[in-house]
Amino acid sequence: MTGRPPNVLYLHSHDTGRYLEPYGYPVPTPNIQQLANQGIVFREAFCAVPTCSGSRAALLTGQYGHNNGMLGLAHRGWVLNDYGQHVVHTLHDAGYSSAMIGEQHIAKRPDVIGYDRVIKVETSHVEAVAPIAIELIASGPPQPWFFSVGFFETHREFFAPSSVGDVLYSRPPENIPDHPDTRRDMASYKASARSLDQGVGAVLAALDRHELVDDTLVVFTTDHGLAFPGAKATLYDRGIGVTLIMRGPGSFSGGRVVDALVSHLDIYPTLCDLAGIERPAFLQGESLLPLARREVGEIRDALFVEATFHAAYEPQRGVRTQRHKYIRRFGDRALPVLANTDDGPSKDLLLAHGWGERPIPFEQLYDVALDPTEARNLIEDPAYADVRRDLSDRLERWMRETDDPLLDGPVAPPPGAEINTPDQRSPSEPTVIVQ
Repeated sequence: MTGRPPNVLYLHSHDTGRYLEPYGYPVPTPNIQQLANQGIVFREAFCAVPTCSGSRAALLTGQYGHNNGMLGLAHRGWVLNDYGQHVVHTLHDAGYSSAMIGEQHIAKRPDVIGYDRVIKVETSHVEAVAPIAIELIASGPPQPWFFSVGFFETHREFFAPSSVGDVLYSRPPENIPDHPDTRRDMASYKASARSLDQGVGAVLAALDRHELVDDTLVVFTTDHGLAFPGAKATLYDRGIGVTLIMRGPGSFSGGRVVDALVSHLDIYPTLCDLAGIERPAFLQGESLLPLARREVGEIRDALFVEATFHAAYEPQRGVRTQRHKYIRRFGDRALPVLANTDDGPSKDLLLAHGWGERPIPFEQLYDVALDPTEARNLIEDPAYADVRRDLSDRLERWMRETDDPLLDGPVAPPPGAEINTPDQRSPSEPTVIVQ
């Protein structure tokens, strides 16, 4: 490690959740596992918004979605309030060069973000992104640098299953019934995850080949949970739980596991601390360095999560502690907003069994220690009355302290936004353009 601030390689995927080998799932990803063996795996890492644009925007601005402006999807008309608050600008001021390759999903036009270079690719899949990232690393760019390398994997449509065994024996997520259709669906996800792993491995090998490992902090993460029903775009752990593996300077080494609650919001202040940069006043997270250095056992006793728009409007807010989860849904719609669940065989199976007609409670409380799949709502259980009151109060206090617009009533989409209606079955159905 030289005396200058570390390079930062921000590797990110789509819709992966924690369904990878380092988190104990039967999804062989040897390159990602090797990264875990060399760095730190955060087992209790969560996004701030379980939607594609909202999650990435929160990570890269260090702010909650309703504070940075990304309350919906960038390709459907939402923008950041201030692209100057993106981490790349703070790093520029400290002498960093920057480049972006592949997926980004926080702007319709990536040139507004502020990277020194935006390298165009035909597709954001591994096959196109990895070779260009390798070439960029090999070119010897000015250091320190910040590179964003985004892979479209493991977003639907998934790849075709890569083995008969996967089709026969893959186990679907815990909340999805075990059925031939869902096993094939999970086998397809695993094929996409294998491609992701190959891309990650190829880029990491380039760091090693050009002797940049000791000078580079690798941040590998995803935006939110799997694109399966009850995960992506929900506030359940399977929607907000993310992979977060970090390797490099600042004590991010040793093949360790950290079980403290951490948020995507915590990455920006961590980068500032590693680079010796004063943290911008707008940041809402905590640095991960005290955890990496074993100085503390936790950096927060709770984290807050939210969703407002995905394909359609479905406002909800939540608070998660080590022991409990409280979710509040807003508005008067009790039925699932099906357009916010990506289409696929698992969704089709649940709909065939009446899932679309099952009301969702407006308040939910879970004891995630005794009920890790969040299947038993304890909101009316008198034994949990104090917990309900405490978490409800904390959530409302957070909303007020952060000026959440939802406190003033329904949140309107911006003019020109494209949205599905809550009654539509699929995000691929015709959208409404807001006037």
